[in-house]
Amino acid sequence: MNTPKFPENFLWGGAVAANQCEGAYLTDGKGLSLVDMLPDAKHGRFEAMMAPKQAQATTYDFYPSHESIDFYHHYKEDVKLFAEMGFKVFRTSISWPRIFPNGDDMEPNEAGLKFYDDLFAECAKYGMELLVTINHFDTPLALLNTCNGWADRQVIDHYLRYCDVILRRYQHVVKYWLTFNEINMLLHLPVFGGGVDVSNVENPMQVKYQAIHHQLVASALATKLAKEINSELQVGCMLAAGETYANTANPVDVWQSLEQNRENYFFVDVQARGYYPSYSKRLFKEHQIVIEMEANDEVILRENTVDFVSFSYYSSRLTSADPEVSKQTEGNVFATLKNPYLEASEWGWQIDPLGLRITMNVLYDRYQKPLFIVENGLGAVDTPNEDGTIEDDYRIDYLYHHIQEMGRAIEDGVECIGYTPWGCIDLVSAGTGEMKKRYGFIYVDRDNDGNGTNKRSKKKSFDWYKQVIATNGQAVYGD
Repeated sequence: MNTPKFPENFLWGGAVAANQCEGAYLTDGKGLSLVDMLPDAKHGRFEAMMAPKQAQATTYDFYPSHESIDFYHHYKEDVKLFAEMGFKVFRTSISWPRIFPNGDDMEPNEAGLKFYDDLFAECAKYGMELLVTINHFDTPLALLNTCNGWADRQVIDHYLRYCDVILRRYQHVVKYWLTFNEINMLLHLPVFGGGVDVSNVENPMQVKYQAIHHQLVASALATKLAKEINSELQVGCMLAAGETYANTANPVDVWQSLEQNRENYFFVDVQARGYYPSYSKRLFKEHQIVIEMEANDEVILRENTVDFVSFSYYSSRLTSADPEVSKQTEGNVFATLKNPYLEASEWGWQIDPLGLRITMNVLYDRYQKPLFIVENGLGAVDTPNEDGTIEDDYRIDYLYHHIQEMGRAIEDGVECIGYTPWGCIDLVSAGTGEMKKRYGFIYVDRDNDGNGTNKRSKKKSFDWYKQVIATNGQAVYGD
């Protein structure tokens, strides 16, 4: 086939999140975030997510988020490196508890806002667009304790007060906004996704879907608010994506894969189309879910759909209706069978570049809205050579093939705004709290126990990605 061409204004860049890189967890008046109570993997990070009250009552030896890679104090150095790679856009998030320490405060923390003033000005100095996530697994911890997070409708008002402050302040600095990160994660990790504790409730599905409804309404109202403040702002939703394939051609497997894909797309069906999908009626009936709505909720959802659909893509999934077949892979929140046609990362995530093209086509066919790939990458153990260099050819290979398939999807007719690989600089893993699970083009000298100098150094992939950007993607089709 012909070599795909990326649009002239295609936004190449990279992505991080405040809760995984900033550190400075109590600096300048910041309140505690959900992640600040979590230990690392060896001390039971996943168990702490499932039982947050018990986690808060436990004192752990080490909290990875408290210092992280100290982006809070290194941002000028890091942004300069991003600019050297040629980033057209930088995706980051604003820490809600850095602006409203308890979530329900009536006035923002000016010292917290000052940090983002300075960070965004530094990006602007290099001509970088900004893509900012408003709530990236960063609901203030105080809201979990006072009202069980997004399970309580009053959090919508707290969120909109936060949105109003940052949208007004940065309306001329930030063009692209995401209301929530991986909004479907609330279904799988409710504490992380929305500060919701379901460990002692009779019907967890009821509580989770009610919290999801609150986030969907909040997303629509934030979109409305953004347009009222500045009609030029672009607001998107964000999904943890990846098609679920049927294990066989047996219709029961095909049906199960359809149902699992619907479970995932439910969120964007509402955010992009403006209404609850018809299949949700049976879902709610089977799980005894009754969504409490206020009179105007359906109008709010219908009239305030998103401008674009963004998503993370790391791997596809595989399902079977046969319980005897079920053996799950390691490492990810989403259960999946092992696909015999795919290799897997060190953490058990299956590597499927063509799956990205498939996912892009499905999303675009379904919603007919521009896409933005805001996370994609390979978590791996990077071992520096004696001279300090890091030859991460495995990462180059992963990204090389995914960018090729992204280009082919664009050639298929999919409209795509940009591409921001995840963890463009090494940071703390959200799921495991590890540093050794690295994604970046830039190595940070810090280990799982918090030891190290925090010195930044370029990996082999740094110069490779720089060339990809300089050639507007054509470097991956050179041979």
